Amino acid sequence: MASAKFAIILIGFTVLAQAAQAGTNGLDAPAGPVVLEVRGNIGRTNTESAARFDLDMLKSLPQRALETSTTVTDGVRRFDGFLMRDLLALVEADGGTVTAIALNDYVIDIPADDFTRFDVLVAFEMDGDALHVSDKGPLWIVYPRDDHRELQDIRYDYRWVWQLYRLEIR
Repeated sequence: MASAKFAIILIGFTVLAQAAQAGTNGLDAPAGPVVLEVRGNIGRTNTESAARFDLDMLKSLPQRALETSTTVTDGVRRFDGFLMRDLLALVEADGGTVTAIALNDYVIDIPADDFTRFDVLVAFEMDGDALHVSDKGPLWIVYPRDDHRELQDIRYDYRWVWQLYRLEIR
């Protein structure tokens, strides 16, 4: 009888520990340094009011590569990362505007439909090298500008946010 009570108590602690690890709405808590925070109209979080991600968590999303030119680098570059729409689906984002905020305090509102119309990447590597804060990292929003003529417009160039660290969904 005592061993049965112990087993029930142990199961209860295990369930509580798993719930704490999974966060408030099913997202795991970051184990490493937080590189991205998503706030606003989201259905899944791992803190009271946000979804915070370390790099390993972001690398667990389906990975994509994109080769395109940019207005701030020479030639065509290869970017590796994940699609913004996959991240927004993961956090159950519900809004028409995504405000992207960079470490250098750059802020821009991006229409959420950009992420369904185009394969917009959140890159963490360029040409096989990790992006660092000193070189547009650790995260950079990258549009497939060479694949769509309309993306070769300055309005879209402003949406290429490097040093990305926060998204706010409205």
